[in-house]
Amino acid sequence: MRTRTPWLLSSPALALYATFLIAPIASVALISFYNFEFYGGIQPAFTLKNYAEILSDGYFYEIFARTFGVAAAVTLACIVLGTGEAYVLSRMGNPWKGLFLMVVLGPLLVSVVVRTLGWALLFGSTGLISVGLQALGLADGPTNLMYTNIGVIIALTHVMVPFMVIAVWASLQRINPSTEAAALSLGASQFTVIRRVIVPQIMPGILSGSIMVFAMSASAFATPAIVGGRRLKNVATAAYDEFLNTLNWPLGAALAMLLLVATIIVLVSANRLIERRYGAVFN
Repeated sequence: MRTRTPWLLSSPALALYATFLIAPIASVALISFYNFEFYGGIQPAFTLKNYAEILSDGYFYEIFARTFGVAAAVTLACIVLGTGEAYVLSRMGNPWKGLFLMVVLGPLLVSVVVRTLGWALLFGSTGLISVGLQALGLADGPTNLMYTNIGVIIALTHVMVPFMVIAVWASLQRINPSTEAAALSLGASQFTVIRRVIVPQIMPGILSGSIMVFAMSASAFATPAIVGGRRLKNVATAAYDEFLNTLNWPLGAALAMLLLVATIIVLVSANRLIERRYGAVFN
């Protein structure tokens, strides 16, 4: 009976998990093996044609490369900005700590579409960024960051930084303040303390934050669709077009499944590499 108790207690959560996560993913995986004909529609016949089409077309390789390149750049930017913000916040006293924590996490209370539309207004050739660069003499003419990878990276970083701050903040709360004081008393500089004492101890938080940021950036839809537009498609927007524009659900499902598999492979590989480097910290 004791061996059954944990399963009985967790059965409602497992049922919810299976209903709202496992079943939809399994359905998408099943549809990805269906056949699609322009005049005949979706036909439930097992075929690898959709995966063969994606893996043999350079157009899709470009989309995947852009997706993961942008996700990697956003992750690196969030590591730098989010780790620094979390460290500064952890050293603040009350009431400033709570106030600035709300400022950092405040964007999560605003719809991602609203935030992205705000960036779109700033990125335009007549937006504040373009006008400011011209006023400072840093640009000879209008600067348009819309429909560029840089614009997508900036907008996604703004969306994702709070998740990194939360993850790193949790790790910082577990650090004994005496370790930093001991290092300073032994003659280490503040930079050395951060690099040799603080960063190794918060590496689990940085890793967990990076996993969240990378996965959400790679699968992001609203921000790349608005800022990147039709010219800079990522996998999510390409799958959306296949589902709703061309109605080729099997090809869209194959794109979604390859994105899921590729993201898992990247995250697991990065996790193993970091655990080898900081194995003592994780153990």
